[in-house]
Parts: sequence; structure tokens; C-alpha cells
Amino acid sequence: MCTRILWNDNPIATTVARCMDWEVSDEPDLWFVPRGLSRGGQGADALGWTSKYSSVVLSMWRLGTSDGLNEKGLAVHGLYLDPVDVGEWPVDDRPAVPNSLWVQYVLDTFATVAEAVLAVGDIRITAPELRGQRLGVHLAIEDASGDSAIFEPQGDRIVVHHGREFSVMANSPVMDAQLANLARYAPFGGTLTPPGDITSLDRFVRASYFRHYLPEPENLQQAVAGVFQLIQNVAVPYGAPYQDGGVYPTWWEAGADLTNGIYYFVSTRSPSMFWVSLADLADGTEVLRLDPRDETLVGASEARFEPAVLAY
Repeated sequence: MCTRILWNDNPIATTVARCMDWEVSDEPDLWFVPRGLSRGGQGADALGWTSKYSSVVLSMWRLGTSDGLNEKGLAVHGLYLDPVDVGEWPVDDRPAVPNSLWVQYVLDTFATVAEAVLAVGDIRITAPELRGQRLGVHLAIEDASGDSAIFEPQGDRIVVHHGREFSVMANSPVMDAQLANLARYAPFGGTLTPPGDITSLDRFVRASYFRHYLPEPENLQQAVAGVFQLIQNVAVPYGAPYQDGGVYPTWWEAGADLTNGIYYFVSTRSPSMFWVSLADLADGTEVLRLDPRDETLVGASEARFEPAVLAY
């Protein structure tokens, strides 16, 4: 379970934040991925590609990319979506990209949301088993201009919601159902007041409500702090019960200043935030890694990266 919130209508900077909520830790690593790196899935129909743009990305269990920002100011976030029909789409002659690498493919390949939207039908998304599970994934993408899009696999196609107005995303149900539910609440057409539960529907409404009332920031610090304050409002504390009796806490929160190319990370096991400037790394030629769960990380942390072999 996760939430993403984009602030693209303030005069200071385009900023975004998202959280990672899961039953167990996704054991994230933070990577710098340089230009010119060859990538691709497995199998005869798998797409192979070479990264056009460098990026800073988070991996999930070292099996794929869950989040990241590239040097052109494009950010991509992979969030869980109930796997309805996942893995059962008709096979055609398009090259295949596993959904575990979908975030990375977009970051490697495109400079803007508009470019990604135009090419969304060029590939076929597959859903191989990861750690014994077949997971559904939908993407939220945005760029430094404030443009935004949501990509949602539904049946044998990807439904695209493209426009600056798509500033909030959560998990299931799909975006159309989320927006229909949102219309029941004020100030989005209805009369209900914001809910306080931790379900995806309620998190979507609450994030949209407080996003609507964000005051204009006075400086860059406030533009970044604004989205993190909102994402913390929909985060799930350790020990909170979910509907099925399980516990799905927020393990980390990440965000970006897309205007200036800064990527931020907060482990909910640490009281500190750290960040990295992609501009300081973008021309590097080797893969670098940083453990984002290191509790000594605080402030600017580009120098803490170390050379590594990309594990996925």
C-alpha cells in the first residue's frame, strides 16, 4: 500500500513525495544508474535497451526499481495495484518489459511525461512472479514542468490518465473509481468531510483534500516540506491494524524536487532526512550504491555512494 502526492501548481518548484507501505520491508537500496547501461528482461520476447539518461533509483528486494528520478527531471513511482488479469494478457509481437523493470525503463528512456505517454503502447508489460507472488503495478510519472500521468494495466491494455490535475495516486481501485469516490467529498463536488482510515480510498481522499489547501510556499524549503507533510498525513504508523488483521506500516518516504534535480529519502526507522543532487552525479560512468536505511545519513549525501555492481 502506498500513496503519491505531486505539488505542481506552486511558483517555487515542482515537488513530489510518496510512501512505501508493505507487510514486510522491501529492503531498499539507492542506486545511481549512469547513461549507457544495457538493460532488459529475460526471454526471447524481452525488450533490451540502453539507458539514455542517468538516474537515482530505489530497488525493491533487488528485484526491480520501485521509484526514481532521472537527470532530465522526470520522476516515476511504482505503486501496488490489485493484480486483476495480471499475467494473462494476450501475447503479441511487441517486446515485453516485466513490471519490476517498468519504472527503470521509463526513467532510462524518456525526458518528459509527454514522451512516455506517446510511447506507452510500444511495449507489453508482463508480471513474472517475485518472491512467490504475482504483483500488480501501476505508475505515476511527472516531470519538471508539472505534467503528470498515471499508467494502469487493465485487462489487455494500459489506461492512461494524462494531465496536471492527476496529482494524487494511491492503490486499488483504479483511478476512475478513486475519482468517482472523491466526488462524494467537499470540495470536490460532494458534501462529506475527509475520512481518517488507512484504506486506499480514504488515503486518496485525504491526500487530495490537504493537497487542495496547501498554502503557497515562500521558498524552496517549504515547497519540499509541503509534500512531505502531506505524505506523512497518509503514512501508516507501525502497529496500525489493517482490514484483514495484518499490519502494513510505512517503511520509507521518498520525494523529489524535480525543478532542481534533488532526490530525498526518509526511513521511518530514522529521525533524519537525507538527499542527493542528481546534477552532482549525472555525468558519472559507473554504477553506485547507497544503503538508504543507514541511520547515520542526514543532509546532502552524494559523497556516501560507493561503486557497486547493479544487482538486478
